[in-house]
Amino acid sequence: MSGEFDLISRIAARVSSRPDVVLGIGDDGAILRPPAGHDLVVVTDTLNSGVHFPEQTAACDVGWKALAVNLSDLAAMGATPAWCTLALSLPQPDDVWLDACIDGFLALAAQHDIALVGGDTTRGPLSLTVTACGFVAAGTALHRDAAKVGDDIWVSGTLGDAALALREALQGRSCSDELRWRLDRPTPRCALGQSLAGIAHACIDISDGVLQDLGHVCDASGVGAEVRLDALPASDALVAHVADAGRWRLQSAGDDYELCFTADPMKRDALAVLSDSLDVRLTRIGSIVGGGGMRAFDADGIEVHLQSSGYEHFG
Repeated sequence: MSGEFDLISRIAARVSSRPDVVLGIGDDGAILRPPAGHDLVVVTDTLNSGVHFPEQTAACDVGWKALAVNLSDLAAMGATPAWCTLALSLPQPDDVWLDACIDGFLALAAQHDIALVGGDTTRGPLSLTVTACGFVAAGTALHRDAAKVGDDIWVSGTLGDAALALREALQGRSCSDELRWRLDRPTPRCALGQSLAGIAHACIDISDGVLQDLGHVCDASGVGAEVRLDALPASDALVAHVADAGRWRLQSAGDDYELCFTADPMKRDALAVLSDSLDVRLTRIGSIVGGGGMRAFDADGIEVHLQSSGYEHFG
């Protein structure tokens, strides 16, 4: 059985570094060297067992998702990932579980060239907190507060697969590998976020649900939004399982880790080119309007009020 420092050494032995890491794991703090002419973007997310992932989730998927949710926040700011820390709480030392968790974490880290440079381990309920840092050219970060009246509203990927997979898991039913993959191994849209500079006005990660998170954009920007629910992009797997209003509720439930952004209608051609070059589906779902608040409509233009419009931890 490993102790705390054995766990730290076990993790440290596996991580890779970057030239801008002056000092990584092993001291009281990391020493990092940001590039000149760039702003530093810092994000933090915590994943708790039974809240952010089902208790039976494979350790490698837990590790992947812990980093993915933070990379998604960096993507929403248009930042290029650089460094991260991991604070890990475990009920008891478990080398097999830890190795598998770090497998998933480092597999995603390698895809985005982000270095694990520190963190903490402690005894307690299973929980992972990641702080991730990235760079943007000075003054170019994407914000929530920059949406403009007349903007198109766009989302990346498809929505609702993870919510359906979670619903099936909580009810003890199996689902397709495609759906479960969307829940356990979300794809952070880092390349898209970095490419939206100069195209998008406002951007946000929609992990808590597209309507709820778009509402944050509206509040920050002092605008309103009108969304066509029938335009929300759905995978074939989701369409095969759920229809109409049931599907819309899942698509606005959260856990998608896609990006929602606003852009001038004159940018539609540029976004079509970007979609093709990145092989990422981009869908226009509505418009930014004057006033405030969020309104959702069906295909006939009738306003729809969903029972739930997103996830809230203390709701």
